[in-house]
Amino acid sequence: MSNSVKTDDVIFNFFKQICDEKNDQKCVELGNSWIKAMETNLSNMESNLDEKDKIKHKEDIQNNRNHLNSLKNKDSSEWREYATKCMVEIMDNKV
Repeated sequence: MSNSVKTDDVIFNFFKQICDEKNDQKCVELGNSWIKAMETNLSNMESNLDEKDKIKHKEDIQNNRNHLNSLKNKDSSEWREYATKCMVEIMDNKV
């Protein structure tokens, strides 16, 4: 049995932290840290693409940026709702 940590488990646990956080301000801070981390990941992935792939994936990259922008300024209840939906999606897609 493998002891490696699966990415889905890490993401699930991060969203669980958002849902479980009792302090509304800390909940929002966790959500905002999620946005920042995903923006960094997206920028890093984009910088590693060659020009042909940047063109090919331009729309997907922009859609991801738009999605992250739509998460900005959420309040704690909106973050908990979003995190719950993400956790359900992760569970639904577990193999």
